[in-house]
Amino acid sequence: MFESLSDRLGDVFGKLRKRGALNEKDVGEALREVRVALLEADVALPVVKDFIDEVRKEAIGQEVIRSVSPGQMVVKIVNDHLIKVLGDEPEDLNLSAVPPVPVLMVGLQGSGKTTSTAKIALRLKNREKKKVLMASLDVRRPAAQEQLKVLGEQAEVATLPIVPGQMPVDIARRAMQSARLQGFDVVMLDTAGRLHVDEQLMAEVAAVRDAVGPHETLLVADALTGQDAVNVAKQFDERIGLTGIMLTRVDGDGRGGAALSMRAVTGRPIKLIGVGEKLDALEGFHPDRIANRILGMGDVVGLVEKAQESIDEEEAKKLAQKLKKGEFDLEDLRGQLQQMQKMGGLEGLAGMLPGAKQVKKQLADANIDPKMLKRQEAIISSMTPKERRNPKLINASRKKRIAAGSGVEVPDVNRVLKQWKQMSVMMKKVKKMGKSGMMRAGLQGILPRM
Repeated sequence: MFESLSDRLGDVFGKLRKRGALNEKDVGEALREVRVALLEADVALPVVKDFIDEVRKEAIGQEVIRSVSPGQMVVKIVNDHLIKVLGDEPEDLNLSAVPPVPVLMVGLQGSGKTTSTAKIALRLKNREKKKVLMASLDVRRPAAQEQLKVLGEQAEVATLPIVPGQMPVDIARRAMQSARLQGFDVVMLDTAGRLHVDEQLMAEVAAVRDAVGPHETLLVADALTGQDAVNVAKQFDERIGLTGIMLTRVDGDGRGGAALSMRAVTGRPIKLIGVGEKLDALEGFHPDRIANRILGMGDVVGLVEKAQESIDEEEAKKLAQKLKKGEFDLEDLRGQLQQMQKMGGLEGLAGMLPGAKQVKKQLADANIDPKMLKRQEAIISSMTPKERRNPKLINASRKKRIAAGSGVEVPDVNRVLKQWKQMSVMMKKVKKMGKSGMMRAGLQGILPRM
């Protein structure tokens, strides 16, 4: 998300940083380009107007013009106002109520409500240790209830048994009653959607709301729909009363204007974002981190959190013990490749690093295929356990077999073996130097001389 906006703003602020002193004309020209960039990113016009007006007031002040680094000061002002537009502080789901706590999921058909319901349920189960019950109130879309049941089985989250012919309000009441009797903490209610907002849809959702009194009412909105998503959010908030927004398909939207607009237009916080198709591809929405990513400053905290979530502690301990002995085989390399993929692959990691645009450009210039990690893992998986533990066994004929088994060429196998060899040499240096030696020499003592 925000890739095109980030690129445009990066170019604008890159020019500003190169200049020494800034005058009012320089700031005005830069803000005109920022305005165009925001509009092209699908940010609503009233939001853009207010944003530019507020930034302009601060950016042409005496403190900025006389600043030692005025370009950086303007970037900081824009960053601060982006955070303000996005919501200042992150807001999570509010479950502070007598259980079972009803959470109502609303939105248009095709926005990803059902999958989002399962994602949130899985997140609550794993992170909050909540006992969650999911119930589908969608009696119109064919197999909608069965879809939620299947997702519930995948996430190992309970779903309300399906009773054919029952209407949405009755299903919602039955879900709440079942949850009370069985000691559930949270009830996720997945409502039906339409292709557009109509009176019948609103009346049905309002009836469910009145029947269960949801503690959270989340609008699930597709980030790819741009301005339409903003209008939908406004109508749902006016008729139903939202407590928050969840954006889906964030990984597929290069503009991101919907996120900037929805919070400003409705006043409701974006609480969660879907960043992929898998059930665990869900993140909390952090305005400061998103603003940093838009301006190319990266999201190092988010990167650390991803690492903590994806790295298996037991495996990490085993690897640490091996590294102490200076050992590193292809099984270990495969494990590291798998961890990187869990964290979003090369492109996902690059997007969270400071100077993301430059990092991605370097990857492109180096002609590195984003699917390289998967291909390398496939090559190692085509080896026998004996070969992975002792790569020196891999001769020419074995390389041909491994290449054929993984659908690559022999040079690709050679590259993986070379990568393993370089890492093995580095690990042996680490062991030889010891902790104190490493502290003295730093990276220069470990990395090979070029």
